[in-house]
Amino acid sequence: MVPHLVTALTGPINELEQRILESMPAIERWFRLEWMEHTPPFYSSVDIRNAGFKLAPVDTNLFPGGFNNLTIPMLPLAVQAAMAAIEKICPEAKNLLLIPEKHTRNMFYLMNVQRLVQIFGQAGLNVRLGTLDESITSPTELTLPDGSTLTLEPLQRSARRLGLKDFDPCTILLNNDLSAGIPKVLEGLHEQYLLPPLHAGWALRRKTNHFRSYEEVAKKFAKLLGMDPWLINPMFAQCGEVNWNEGTGLECVQTQVDALLGKIRRKHKEYGINEKPFVVVKADNGTYGMGIMTVRDAKELDELSRRTRNKMDVIKDGQSVTQVIIQEGVPTYERVNDAVAEPVVYMIDRYVVGGFYRVHADRGIDENLNAPGASFVPLAFDESHHLPKPGVRPGASAPNRFYMYGVIGRLAMLAASYELEATDPDAEVYD
Repeated sequence: MVPHLVTALTGPINELEQRILESMPAIERWFRLEWMEHTPPFYSSVDIRNAGFKLAPVDTNLFPGGFNNLTIPMLPLAVQAAMAAIEKICPEAKNLLLIPEKHTRNMFYLMNVQRLVQIFGQAGLNVRLGTLDESITSPTELTLPDGSTLTLEPLQRSARRLGLKDFDPCTILLNNDLSAGIPKVLEGLHEQYLLPPLHAGWALRRKTNHFRSYEEVAKKFAKLLGMDPWLINPMFAQCGEVNWNEGTGLECVQTQVDALLGKIRRKHKEYGINEKPFVVVKADNGTYGMGIMTVRDAKELDELSRRTRNKMDVIKDGQSVTQVIIQEGVPTYERVNDAVAEPVVYMIDRYVVGGFYRVHADRGIDENLNAPGASFVPLAFDESHHLPKPGVRPGASAPNRFYMYGVIGRLAMLAASYELEATDPDAEVYD
């Protein structure tokens, strides 16, 4: 099932799809060489927007929380990728400590945790769950909608190691994005592998660093294919020292919004695109679809309602927003069951393991779909996206379209590895 593209502007994307399919051997070799130089994030997910004239990642998550949305036929790929990832990091690993988010009453999220336990269990590890929630002082059982249970246990910290009662893991897997800051219990663990590393969490990570790295990757990839990197790269700008509550620092946001809209207009003119440009202002360290707004004219920022300011001021775990990324808006013209949709690609190590559509019936083509009311449709990835079909008309074959999404997802994952190397506080410096 290829979702219906409701725009007539399918020309360039079909051309891009054709070029990617024809260049498949060169692309796979290029990725292989990049992975010889760079370490992929342990796992990741990438939100992609297909505008018909442009295909670009708009967000890369290094603590993905939707593994429950992958279909059962995708699991063998996920298990195989998990085996490869663990083998590379700690081949003798026997025990894996998985640390989930603290808001563990969300059933959808708990089903994601259950799926991770299943994947890593089938990859040959004993998996147990440790919680950062200090109110949990003894093993606590949670019942899931399908009747199965998960047991959360209090963490036990020694001088140099972290574990549970009678459980000493070689590897600790975080499925908690550290929005609220880095807990003391996770600091100074030099004898165990902590995945992803602490600087991948939102306490330290910034979206602008990621998209700066992505710009570099997109330029290299575009040179390989002989194309304009703009077709796969969302332009962006940044503002720090913004106080939404008091309305200070908004001049910077206005100036950058105006400049970015001008750049987008010039690109649209170059490609003959009759679209009204827009930008998306987001918290630079944001997650969960919070702290986001769409702006079509810099003047809109003069009349922000109190409600909008409050929405922009605070994100997950009560963190206030002082830095924002202003990103080129990429509309999504894909629809599933007549609702606006965007593909999300899931990866473990350097492998695409599946994906789904995030669908929102109440949102427009230029709005954030990661919001209450979103649903997830995994059907589209039922056919393997690792086996594209050469010679099939672009846009007509699901494996071809999804191979292309997998390529863009892997470019964003490669950018994340550049980003983590550049921001690693413990990196060795070579002259």
